[in-house]
Amino acid sequence: MNTRSIIDYLSKLSMNNNREWYHANKEDYKKASSDFEELLQALMLEIGKFDSSILHNIPKDLTFKLVRDIRFSHDKSPYNPAFRAHISSKGKLPVPVGYYIMIKPGNQSFLGGGLFADMFKDATAMVRDYIAQNGQEWEKIIHEPEFEKYFAVQGTALKNVPAGYEKEHPQAEYLKFKSWYLEYPIKDEELNDVGTFLAKAAEIFRIMKPFNDYLNKALVNFQMPTR
Repeated sequence: MNTRSIIDYLSKLSMNNNREWYHANKEDYKKASSDFEELLQALMLEIGKFDSSILHNIPKDLTFKLVRDIRFSHDKSPYNPAFRAHISSKGKLPVPVGYYIMIKPGNQSFLGGGLFADMFKDATAMVRDYIAQNGQEWEKIIHEPEFEKYFAVQGTALKNVPAGYEKEHPQAEYLKFKSWYLEYPIKDEELNDVGTFLAKAAEIFRIMKPFNDYLNKALVNFQMPTR
């Protein structure tokens, strides 16, 4: 298994971000894509050692397309030169939350977790309610020394505590959030040695798991909106 083909292909795509180049280099894409799926399979086996709920997934079903939606974007480049996947008990859906990986050259790769989607108002409300009622458990997870060594909770947030919640609530800062996620940056050279990278990624995801579990308890009755 080789991450070189992944980085090489994505680096070239970022320099030639146009449909002509993309279609002329379809074979390189297929090779890089297949290597990424192989990496995902190996990563899932590592994650499976502490979270067996994800083992039934097929790597191909967890990946996202390179094609960008440029309708509302100033940047009109047609592709996002990144391989991305979300690994959870229900595949790549944003809920339940799981383990996110993005490989993007230029030291832009990262491992992530938690709720990235802030467009699902129901999900946001469920997590806020859960934090409001289970604040101590939340604090314990996010102030675990091992957790703090690697993560700080991120997310889009309101300026003020939303209506319906105590302004002086001990977790008031986190009740302002609309999404709650974690990101751990990965440098390009960390991808060179696949074995070392997989061990590191699995370790990061293991430390992240209590955070994901907490959010998933909050989101247990969440229904994905139907299109």
